[in-house]
Amino acid sequence: MSQAQPAPVQPSSHPVQPVWTAPVRRTRAGIVVLTVAGLVIGGAALLLVFVYLATFLGTGTLLVGLTLALIPLIVILLAVRWIDRWEPEPRPALWFAFLWGAGVSVVTALLFDLGVQLARAGTGSSETDDGFVVAVFQAPLVEEAAKGAGVLLLFWVLRHRFDGPVDGVVYAATIAAGFAFTENIQYFGVAMMEGGAENLGFTFLVRGVLSPFAHVMFTFCIGIACGLASRLRPAAAFVTILLGFVGAIFLHFLWNGAFYLVESDSLVAYYFVVQVPLFLAAIVVVVLLRRQEERVTMLRLREYAAAGWFSLAEVGMIATRDGRRQAHAWAARQPQPRKRAMHNFIHNATCLAFARQRMLNGTAVNVDRADESELLGLIQRDRAGLVN
Repeated sequence: MSQAQPAPVQPSSHPVQPVWTAPVRRTRAGIVVLTVAGLVIGGAALLLVFVYLATFLGTGTLLVGLTLALIPLIVILLAVRWIDRWEPEPRPALWFAFLWGAGVSVVTALLFDLGVQLARAGTGSSETDDGFVVAVFQAPLVEEAAKGAGVLLLFWVLRHRFDGPVDGVVYAATIAAGFAFTENIQYFGVAMMEGGAENLGFTFLVRGVLSPFAHVMFTFCIGIACGLASRLRPAAAFVTILLGFVGAIFLHFLWNGAFYLVESDSLVAYYFVVQVPLFLAAIVVVVLLRRQEERVTMLRLREYAAAGWFSLAEVGMIATRDGRRQAHAWAARQPQPRKRAMHNFIHNATCLAFARQRMLNGTAVNVDRADESELLGLIQRDRAGLVN
């Protein structure tokens, strides 16, 4: 597939000179709407879930489940933060992602399950398979569709800033973290009610220690697919996203099905032979994607350096982990305004590199060209803040 080639980088008339500019950051209507919608709809959905859980668990049991569910949640969010460090996503979008997973996705799954139960009651049939169909087929389909819908919504609203697979992984993992958080509250609460501390401890071991990233790994497929789709034409993008959904559903089926299809004395072996390698493979993919982000930053900023917007030393500082570490160590000893200027300088330069990459990919070139001009002005401002 041929790629659209944007115009060359415009040469700087005053290369790397500390010229003060104070451009006004353009308001992102999509992010504003997303923030409001996330806080209102996602927050309301999460509140409904808590009311539902408190109704049959009781307030005390709910608080115990919530406290325990925070532990794997924090672990997952720290991992997401590490993945997202190179080019951080907008915080409002991440809040939307979490609330979608913890609230909207869970409510969707609960309503679908309620609909199935009402349909059974209406036909006079009853569940005779000990939950096999629900756990192995219904849950993967409904839950991945609900979580994936959130990733797709972010992909659509933020499509002019959706740079690639890493962005998709970050949003998918955040949505999955929210879903697993709410689901864990329910599992921990039920375990405590039915079997006391011993049963609760075993459930926490399975869900909080051995498989805290299970939902993340499922929805990971959808995030990767959306990130790849951001660089493809519509037909290929549709097929890629569809394959991502299929992958997420299959991995979810593989996990849930093991508890029904694998003998109980073989579950531990199954876990280490199947699930652990899948998890390690996901880690390898994430590490490779992060390195690709570093390469993109280096390549694109070298183009701007050739046009006079950066020195090669600045490119080395911005586009390498060692360079950033040294820059932040230097900034930590400086006054707060200079420290903030260094943070903004690195952040805006990285955003500039990815805006250039989107233009090379041929997606929303006009929008990215406007972002390019804005970011170049901000970078001049940041440089002035460093030397003044």
